[in-house]
Amino acid sequence: MSHQHSHGSLPQVAYETIETSKGVPIKAWTRGVGIEESARRQLINTAQLPIIHGHLAVMPDVHWGMGATIGSVIPTLGAIVPAAVGVDIGCGMCATRTSLVASDLPDDLKPMRLAIERAVPHGRTTRGRDKGSWHDVPKRVSNLWTTHLEKGFSALTDRYKTLKNTNNLKHLGTLGGGNHFVEVCLDEEDRVWFMLHSGSRGVGNRIASVFIEKARKDMESVVGNLPDRDLSYLTEGTEHFDDYIEALLWAQEFARLNRQVMMENMVAAVRSVPGIKPFKADAMVVNCHHNYVAKERHLGEDVWLTRKGAVRAGKGDMGIIPGSMGAKSFIVKGKGNEEAFESCSHGAGRVMSRTAAKKKYTVQDQIDATSHVECRKDAGVIDEIPMAYKDIEKVMEAQESLVDIVHTLRQVVCVKG
Repeated sequence: MSHQHSHGSLPQVAYETIETSKGVPIKAWTRGVGIEESARRQLINTAQLPIIHGHLAVMPDVHWGMGATIGSVIPTLGAIVPAAVGVDIGCGMCATRTSLVASDLPDDLKPMRLAIERAVPHGRTTRGRDKGSWHDVPKRVSNLWTTHLEKGFSALTDRYKTLKNTNNLKHLGTLGGGNHFVEVCLDEEDRVWFMLHSGSRGVGNRIASVFIEKARKDMESVVGNLPDRDLSYLTEGTEHFDDYIEALLWAQEFARLNRQVMMENMVAAVRSVPGIKPFKADAMVVNCHHNYVAKERHLGEDVWLTRKGAVRAGKGDMGIIPGSMGAKSFIVKGKGNEEAFESCSHGAGRVMSRTAAKKKYTVQDQIDATSHVECRKDAGVIDEIPMAYKDIEKVMEAQESLVDIVHTLRQVVCVKG
């Protein structure tokens, strides 16, 4: 057990050390929340990669993930593991505080939810096709694409034709499905906040799939030596590495703009709700990734830092840690904890799979758990029921050495993908 002392009479353990027989150490900020066995095994596999620098850091919302463990921070030297970044490149959060307060909101919040649902394309159709696309892309979105994204995208599609048909422009400003959401929240002083969660959509997914495959191919001769073929990596100085970095940075910019467009459309939608007085929505804007790679300096080296379900929490950095549908969320300020590679959790973290949640809980359970929130309460969202997630209060306690809480939010409206 490694110790860090907090103020007070008794020393507290800030992180636990996961024992590994080989590979780098694993430091886990999981006191009081624990780690499931499948995630523990996955972390031990990742720790054995020869490219890891120093140690792995594990956040309190840790759980098993496709490719690599969600809630892990992976510093690598001269290489990147595309499957560790995953398929939703640049997934993250955006929040803005408005000049409205709780008493400015109508008693019936359903018209507000429906207005947001109309303004932010979301979800999937029963045929499984994504309905989160614009039929006619709004001119403003089209202009953003042209000025910020188009040139970089054509450079990528010249080399990787399969990226072309990815609904790329049509997905800019759309939410997607799963745990992506749009919310109206109140803080501890009853001020109204808007918050949303999404990423790089279909095009980010395709970019990830292309380069996960390239990494496996590039490592075919040595893949047998890897603890898991998903941990195949691309090495600096190779063609695919350079292309991946270019595509990755492009997708991260797509994701950031995607959140910006949705936030602007959400503000306009709420302004259109009858009875809502004029308001400002630019105070305290936070827009942060939690599934991405950045070149950063840690433990004396320039590393590629993969935050797989983790938020940058450098000293003074603002971040967002959402709870589950119906639980609290937090606006936080980073403490710059170097042992955690200046990171914190990206949410509460699941305790059961979507399938398990659907088997265990009923529509009535969903109605009861979200009685204080204006949201969908049908069978289609049971997999997002609050009980499918860890207790956000315990998650926040486990990372007291990583962030300070600036605002505590509670949802009053939630739109799910």
